[in-house]
Amino acid sequence: MDKILTIDVGNTNITCGVYDGQELKGTFRMMTKTPRTSDEYGLMLTQLVETKGVKASDIKGVSVASVVPDVMHSLTGGISRYFHTKPLIVGPGVKSGIKVATDNPRDIGADRIVDCVAAYEKYGGPILVIDFGTATTYDYVTADGSFAAGITAPGIRISSEALWKATAKLPNVEIKMPSSILAKETISSMQAGLMYGQIGQTEYIVKKVKEETGITDMKVVATGGLGRTIAKETDCIDIYDSSLTLDGLRMVYEKNRKLS
Repeated sequence: MDKILTIDVGNTNITCGVYDGQELKGTFRMMTKTPRTSDEYGLMLTQLVETKGVKASDIKGVSVASVVPDVMHSLTGGISRYFHTKPLIVGPGVKSGIKVATDNPRDIGADRIVDCVAAYEKYGGPILVIDFGTATTYDYVTADGSFAAGITAPGIRISSEALWKATAKLPNVEIKMPSSILAKETISSMQAGLMYGQIGQTEYIVKKVKEETGITDMKVVATGGLGRTIAKETDCIDIYDSSLTLDGLRMVYEKNRKLS
């Protein structure tokens, strides 16, 4: 089976997955905001792919979703030069299997589309897909596979940086669950506000989506770096799937390969 590379370019990190057919062989990350030339991207990607036991020359396709346009020229140049393949860039005109039934379909980020593709194909619909990334996004996919609505909120890291940068005395803190919500000093106080605030937001938004759709038994799947921690602390999330975005990129690649 073909080996492919999937790349999710987020605002904070570039997350990559190496697939052998449908099997995810390994993942790795790079910082998004570090300026790189096409050669630097190409060399780093080929070396990192090979640390997962896959030769770069065996990669037959690359699928990319990006919310950061500034990096795409260098990134796609590096992919073309070092993997000798033209990457599939998820966006308007690319077949995903998900119909975007919103007022401005082109405004929906590619990362959200691939999340929904994977969630719908793996778990069915109707489903609410939550991605705890730089922003926290909530996307509702109907029973027939339509992207019907999306909610966007500040992510935990954005909220943390806002506290740190906009106040004179509050420090930059590690984002983790405190031992108790009843904090007795500044750091755990901030951690309690950030983490329990995110949990409360998540539970309320899930509740409202179920109320307004009338689908009280809607399945809820979460992904993203901090999603595992949040999912452990609330009953409103049914499934945590760490590879959802990368799986969606693989699925979109496969759909478009069949059409080509």
